Formats: sequence, C-alpha cells, structure tokens
Amino acid sequence: MSDPAEENLKIEHPDNQKVQKPSHLDLLDDFYLFLQTNNYSPATLYHYKNDLAIFDNFLQSRNLRIADLDKRSIFEFKAYLASDERETATTHQEIAKRLSSASINRCLSAVRAYLRFLIDQDYKIPVVPDQFKMVKRERSHPNVAEFNDLVALIEFPSKTEQDSLIAARNRAILEVLFATGMRISELVNLNRRDLNIEGKIFIIGKGRKQRFVYLTERAQVYLDQYLALRDDNQQALFIPTKTRGKDKLSSRLTTRYIQERLKTYRERLRINLPTTPHSFRHGFATYLAEEGASPAAIQILLGHESLNTTTRYVNASDRFAQETHRKYHPLAENDK
Repeated sequence: MSDPAEENLKIEHPDNQKVQKPSHLDLLDDFYLFLQTNNYSPATLYHYKNDLAIFDNFLQSRNLRIADLDKRSIFEFKAYLASDERETATTHQEIAKRLSSASINRCLSAVRAYLRFLIDQDYKIPVVPDQFKMVKRERSHPNVAEFNDLVALIEFPSKTEQDSLIAARNRAILEVLFATGMRISELVNLNRRDLNIEGKIFIIGKGRKQRFVYLTERAQVYLDQYLALRDDNQQALFIPTKTRGKDKLSSRLTTRYIQERLKTYRERLRINLPTTPHSFRHGFATYLAEEGASPAAIQILLGHESLNTTTRYVNASDRFAQETHRKYHPLAENDK
C-alpha cells in the first residue's frame, strides 16, 4: 500500500514551464554552460536560473538591457526584490509574498556572478558587479524545537503510519536527519553504497564539497530495520513505496514529500514551533553545542566553509544562553 501523499506531491520544474517573453540577458545560455562545465551542482544551477529570471523580469519591466544599467537601476532592482509587486520567475504574474533578506542576497549574488562572467567574456558592463551590495539580514528566532518535542517527532511515524514499510522508512529518515545533521537534499540523494558498516556516510554536499557524517547507534538500528523490510534492488536509500519490488535505479523519495509529512506529524503532535527538515540540522548543531561540542568540529560535520556560519547554529539556543548567563554572570549568586 503506497502513501497517497506520495502520489500528489509533484513539483513542476521551472525549466518545464514556457517563458513567453524573450530574455533581456545577453549570453545567458553561455553562462549556464560555463556553470555546468565548471562542475556546479544541479541545485546551484537551478537557483541561478530562478534568480536570474527575476532579474530578467525586472529589466523587461523597465525596458532595460545590461548596457543600460547604472547606479539608480541597481537601487531600483533591490527595491523591486523587496517589494510585493515583483513578478514570479517563470509565470510573469505578480505575487504578494515578500522575499526574505537571505533570498534577496542569493539573487544579488547570482546577478554578480553573471556580470563577472560577462566581463570575463570582454563584454562591456557599465557597472561594477560589487555595486550590487548585499542587504542586511534580519535576525529571526531559530526554529529549534525543545529536545523532548524533537524526539517525539522523530518517533511519531512508528506510532501513526499504518503501512509498516512507510512507518519504518519515515522513522529512519528522521533518525538519520537528526543523527547526522545533513541537509534534506543530501539525504534524498543517498545511495546504499554511501554507507559503511560503521555508520560512516560519505556525502557530496552543497557546492560539491565532500565530507563524512556519522550515524548514531540508534539511527543505524532504525535504518537497518527499514532496509530489511525492502524487497528491491534499488541503490537509492529512501524510495517511494509504490516502487517496491521494482528495479528502478532512478526512483527516489522527494524532498517535498518529506517536508509535507513532517508538517503533518508536527501538527498532529501540536508542536507549535514550525519544524522543517532543516530544523533538524539546526537542532543537531544546537544540542551538540549544548553538550559542549567544539564549534570547529560542528563546522566539519555540517560542511560549512566558514566558522561564522556555524556560529549562528551553535549560538541558537535560548536555553544555552540562559544557562551561560546563570553560570558565568559575576553577580549570579545571591550573597544575602
């Protein structure tokens, strides 16, 4: 019996949608070819295409070409990104959802990379790419559930899923996410051969960076239970149940399915803090830090290039901050 949610959760890739307007971005196909030949990941290429489509929409709305860019148009583009009258990347329909500062900066970074490529191709650019300055990022409360809530969430598939294979698979997914701190995109791309008998997993992650992550004994137990229930020859580690018994090497569970299932579990458990697969990564780093793990070690486990990025995770816990204040403040003890 397959999970009905698996059947309905399909995302149409922007490349499959028709763009009616001609592009105002010169040498765009050459830029995408440059990214591919320089071993950029499919996920990175996907985001570049989306972000540059937004930039293209902006230029078309002002009837501008790259050669027309100036300082004012840069300011207008940043205002365009922050507005609620921005067009979608592919449908050219206005949307009300505002981009986060992180999404705006990612888009600006894509534009800068594209302009640098044009300069390398001896294309005359009237502005300097670095003039597309990043915006200040807002500080948001980290989505890290209380430890007991997180454990309840991890264990919930075993209690709620009627199909034994789905229950074992979804439990193993959440166990592996929290045990390793890996990204959901890394998890869905795992193959059986990526694991060894010691619970050491080799990952090619964001930016095609390579690293090892490690299963806990508990996660290894639940992963072994799931694999023991499977009756197939597929190499993909996590697969839809509807392909059980078939030899389709390309069949994998989608990130969308995992996100939606996790949302359902959270709501049924009445955990009020939004918890996503990436929240498991936050929790992994936060709770390791609370137990005294070295930020440098956490940086390696998360695959961060900069320790500053890791610091945002390890300082995320309000409880850790409260305990640090209580322990180290010079007037913490009552002398009365």
